[in-house]
Amino acid sequence: MTATSSSRAPRLLAISGSAREGSLNGKLLAVATAKAKALGAEVNTVDLRALALPVFDADLIAAQGMPAGARQLRDLMAAHDGLLLASPEYNALPTPLLLNALDWMSVVQVEGDLPGGTGATAGKPAGLMAASPGALGGVRALPIVRTFLSTNFAMVVMPEQVGVPAADQQFTTPDRLSSDALDQMLSKLVASVVRQARWRIQG
Repeated sequence: MTATSSSRAPRLLAISGSAREGSLNGKLLAVATAKAKALGAEVNTVDLRALALPVFDADLIAAQGMPAGARQLRDLMAAHDGLLLASPEYNALPTPLLLNALDWMSVVQVEGDLPGGTGATAGKPAGLMAASPGALGGVRALPIVRTFLSTNFAMVVMPEQVGVPAADQQFTTPDRLSSDALDQMLSKLVASVVRQARWRIQG
């Protein structure tokens, strides 16, 4: 352990699986981000839509090379110690935007000192959350995301997860949820990710 690695703040990457303006999952991610910063973490958010990734197609790689957005996502994952992910539910599944971005990242190869796409995530903690105006809070898609991240990307997905039902009524303040119970659950999830990320960089 070095003084530098043990003293720096853990860096978390924050991703919403929805890029819609006013997205409830974007709002949930903002609350989680505020909680992580309050615990001393450095948090950076990536807009998946801004990566401008086409629908995954291996023939595109052969014809045009790896899209810049796929490398950018790999670079961001490599530079961070953990992940906060708000994943909406579309027809009981994760969003195509999220899955497509991760599919692209998974095929990025090792380049110099940079790991491949799955190497950039291996062993890093991930906290899963979802928000929905419906009664289930978007949780039906989270087991799929959990399996995807743990199996394909070797991430350590926290056992805690948060689903926020009636989410259109929950975001009355920028740094907490209106429901005390849900806010406490989210705080516990974020604290677990920050703690695991801190242990990782100290190890």
